[in-house]
Amino acid sequence: MPGQTAQNKRRSRRWVRTILIVGLASLTSFYVACALCVLGLRWIDPPTTAVQIERRLSAWRQHKSYKKRYQFVPMSRISLNLQHAVVAAEDGRFRIHHGFDWVEMQKVIQQDMERHKLGRGGSTITQQLVKNLFLSTERSLLRKGAEFTLVPIVEGLLTKDRILELYLNVIEWGPGIYGAQAASEFYYHVPASDLDRERSARLAAVIPAPLRWKPAQMNEYTAEILDRMSKTGW
Repeated sequence: MPGQTAQNKRRSRRWVRTILIVGLASLTSFYVACALCVLGLRWIDPPTTAVQIERRLSAWRQHKSYKKRYQFVPMSRISLNLQHAVVAAEDGRFRIHHGFDWVEMQKVIQQDMERHKLGRGGSTITQQLVKNLFLSTERSLLRKGAEFTLVPIVEGLLTKDRILELYLNVIEWGPGIYGAQAASEFYYHVPASDLDRERSARLAAVIPAPLRWKPAQMNEYTAEILDRMSKTGW
């Protein structure tokens, strides 16, 4: 019996080592693949994203109809009004931080601790881009941890202009609506290049909850975004 017990312990340790090695190898492969994808995004526009795939699979599982609207356009074809409105709404220090806004993050953590649960995101544009490209909309510490490790890769390999261009083109703006061009055409029947300040602010206002909020309903938050734009000289 003592010999059999020792043998079982050795077998258990081997299994644990094997699992750890396989897990580490899988994790390394994931990060290498993500890094190569990010490097490619310097020149290549993404044909789809992890969140877009997630939405399609969710609709398929629930036997719901799904129509995807997605057209990638260069930054030169996206109104400066929308660019400024989105930065004002989502990440006012986008141009000066390196992927994480520690000031905003501290406010969010404090609020979560007071409520004893995960609350509003407070994520930067780079964090949201990582989530859309590689992860999912699930709110969990595991996803947040993966997001935190991928953000430096994106910030290190891409310029701020390219990060913002990708972000404006891939994020959700409604059910099946991805990117500025699709959102502008769906809600206002004009190309993204023709958006004025008011419409731009309204589109920016729905980004936190694009499946529930509509631009026409966002009067109060739209006014706040317009005020932020004015205060920053936009």
